[in-house]
Amino acid sequence: MNPWFPISILLLLLSPALWLKANAASNFSRTGTELIAQTGSQPEKSCPPPLLSRLTRHKIVAGETIGSIANQYNLIPATLLGLNPSLKGGSMPVGREILVPPFNGIRVAVTRDSRWQDVAAAYGVRGDVLYEINGGQKQPQQVFLPGVNWSAQGNSQGDTNSGFAGYPLPAASSVALRYGWHQNPNTGQALFHSGIDLLVKEGTPVLAVDAGTVAFASTQGSYGNLIVINHDGGRQTRYAHLKDVNVGAGRPVNAGDIIGTVGTTGRPDIDKPHLHFEVRYYSSQGWVAQDPEPNLRRKPTVQR
Repeated sequence: MNPWFPISILLLLLSPALWLKANAASNFSRTGTELIAQTGSQPEKSCPPPLLSRLTRHKIVAGETIGSIANQYNLIPATLLGLNPSLKGGSMPVGREILVPPFNGIRVAVTRDSRWQDVAAAYGVRGDVLYEINGGQKQPQQVFLPGVNWSAQGNSQGDTNSGFAGYPLPAASSVALRYGWHQNPNTGQALFHSGIDLLVKEGTPVLAVDAGTVAFASTQGSYGNLIVINHDGGRQTRYAHLKDVNVGAGRPVNAGDIIGTVGTTGRPDIDKPHLHFEVRYYSSQGWVAQDPEPNLRRKPTVQR
């Protein structure tokens, strides 16, 4: 199952280990939980229309900024700037319509002789996902690449922080593996890391970053012991590879509450003990992973 194409909200809540987890490598295989078109295996009519043909049009109103519009749609400003290059100079003309995608990514021009496999390999995107998002076109001139880890050049005013009240650990920690596409040093395969890995000693308390309700607290595949907390505003945080889980599903929590301890359960992507932390937003495409680092600019919360 993958978060770009929701089967149902219930399945999303019951199966939080979605394919965007760190070891989702770029390949063309199909597993039993993936209900998406395999590259070249189904006719064009079986796919939805290309994402670039069904973008939302947003009309700018007085007082809006790139950051405020991005927050409204649970996107990063860089995504809007990539689809609307005229905004890169900081101009926000009232009344102008801009294009808004349902999730983060970039628009890329492709050559006439490019194959889906070529584009997937070049950008480290799964071929089957790329194929379906772009309508299964035979010879597209432009494609939308989801979840690409990139940032806009300049225009720092658009980089806003919709951060949480706290930090998931008692003290700030080094990031060993960042959000985005990476190459596995052992296999050479491209993989998407859906969160950040914070280096910290095993047994360190793990803290809720904001008030919310525990939606999941159990063992889940490669995540190992996992806690999922739903927050107001369609936001969600995930805490993985835990040693201990101190809360149960349905329990309300506040920022700074101890919810578990750091461990090495599941299939971590790095050998050193760490907390795998994710931030997701709910969109029309399901729970979509976002870069957690902009949300963690606040000082660590005192543990309770």
